[in-house]
Amino acid sequence: MRILFDSKKIEHKRPFGCIRELERCHLSVHVPDCCACESIALSLFSENGFALTVPMAPEGRVAPYTYYGADFTLCTAGLYFYSFKIKTKTSAFTLYKRGDDTNMEAGDLWQISCLPADFHTPEHFKGAIYYQIFPDRFYKDAVVGKESKATPFVLHEREDDTPVYLPDEKGIIQNCDFFGGNLKGITKKLPYLASLSVTAIYLNPIFEAYSNHRYDTANYKRIDPLLGTEEDFRTLCKEAHRLGIRVVLDGVFSHTGSESRYFDKADRYGDGAFHHEDSPYHAWYQFSEDGKSYTSWWGIDTLPATHELCPSYLDYIIRNEDSVVAHWLRAGADGFRLDVADELPDAFIDLLRRRVKEVKPDAVVIGEVWEDASNKISYSERRRYFTGAELDAVMNYPFRDAIIAFLRGDAPAAALTSTVMTVCENYPREVVPCLMNSLSTHDTARILTLLSTVPTPSTRDARAAYRLSDEDKALALERLLAAVFLQFTLPGSPCIYYGDEAEMEGYEDPFNRRFYPWGKENADLLAFHREIAALRAQSKTLRLGDTRVRALGEDALLIRREWEGEVLFCAVTRGESVSLEGVKEVLFSRGFKEGVLSRYGFIIYKE
Repeated sequence: MRILFDSKKIEHKRPFGCIRELERCHLSVHVPDCCACESIALSLFSENGFALTVPMAPEGRVAPYTYYGADFTLCTAGLYFYSFKIKTKTSAFTLYKRGDDTNMEAGDLWQISCLPADFHTPEHFKGAIYYQIFPDRFYKDAVVGKESKATPFVLHEREDDTPVYLPDEKGIIQNCDFFGGNLKGITKKLPYLASLSVTAIYLNPIFEAYSNHRYDTANYKRIDPLLGTEEDFRTLCKEAHRLGIRVVLDGVFSHTGSESRYFDKADRYGDGAFHHEDSPYHAWYQFSEDGKSYTSWWGIDTLPATHELCPSYLDYIIRNEDSVVAHWLRAGADGFRLDVADELPDAFIDLLRRRVKEVKPDAVVIGEVWEDASNKISYSERRRYFTGAELDAVMNYPFRDAIIAFLRGDAPAAALTSTVMTVCENYPREVVPCLMNSLSTHDTARILTLLSTVPTPSTRDARAAYRLSDEDKALALERLLAAVFLQFTLPGSPCIYYGDEAEMEGYEDPFNRRFYPWGKENADLLAFHREIAALRAQSKTLRLGDTRVRALGEDALLIRREWEGEVLFCAVTRGESVSLEGVKEVLFSRGFKEGVLSRYGFIIYKE
């Protein structure tokens, strides 16, 4: 018989998940009689040298187990780890974690995050429905700003063109081809977004830049001319707010563009850091002793890396009265998504969030983190995104990866279940409903393409030209509906990448960044998104409810959401069929008939 302890179960740990400073936590280990246990103690520590040993006392018995329990509190926010020291009549050993089970003398430590007592996230963004827009490729309300745009650049004449993906004669992919999508176009399409029950827009970068992706910022204080003007941005925010939609900007602060007014490699402005040691921006960058080379982001010389903790850079981006952060929040923005948050120092993120909350208390700060953000280590530093109250949320790539693996048949339902419950356990309860749950982004292939069974073409030319056959698309669409169902019923904030709802497909950048196919959408897929989004928007239980997930065999899972006494069940299967019992009221379903859920079917119901 095994010693029982599962930190995800309330009979072993109360409360579930993270705790706050000075909040009491109770642990209970169930030891079988055959162990002949004489004593057990909780061994808890942090990486900064803190250590705590708490004796555990017998607190009950259900044969053949004796329950040993202990209470503890933590005074200081941080990430903690624990195990159990057990003495028997014949031996002593340490009890570790192995999956959701226990193991003697080998395995992992359990973790628990202690949060600042005053850490809270903005109410509007809990359970929000996001829509991510790559601004150049969404909607064009006439071409603007050509006269002011940095050259050279090319404007596509046809919206159905494939973005330029081949290098020029110098072997460089310039990313200087544009389709002309702009802020007025987004404003014009706000009613469309409202029809999808969208409550937040996430915009990829909108500041002046050379490239079409605009991650090479040229001027943080100016809207890119091809997108419009600051007044256009203010109008967008005003009209979005009128519809109950918030606007989140992409904050790209780990690097600028080499042709920015700050670095100015071509010496267009006359006071840039590259050519002038007395430049007010020189200290923002890291130059070699001879000044001819510099540190760049991932070795890309068009993206010189910034020294984020340089005092003048902090002033410009965060601390000044009209800093970049303050300026755009006052212009109407409702928060920032921090590009490559792993590459921003904790001190920078902390200052930024404090400033954001000072200017607009209900604004949000979201980090681009691809792994479990609760225990992330980057550049040999344990990050404090939550324990340091630095971020309100992160992009939830673990959910995306697990959903894709499950629906493609690459992993069993138990793997998706484990991923969901691990995130719910490791992340603060305030953070979980704010997580940005995407199926596609500008950095990934389109979800429809990923859910097909087609091997990825080996050349970029082939990937540029490839379109799913009718047969392949039919299967991918079945899987996509199930993926969207999971996206909208799991905890967090579903984020639709522009065009996923219209049946857009494509491999990696730039094939995932084509222009939205206005007038050529898949009407059924669009209607499905509208229906499930409307249901979620009307249900506090789906937006905010506590979550429990369990596998129903290899091919199906059941999600239980509970809020203020209401319980909803959400089931999905990739298998041929799964029987469900106790279904009394069906709220939403596909492929459900006479108590049986068919392949790629799903249901939301009450018992």
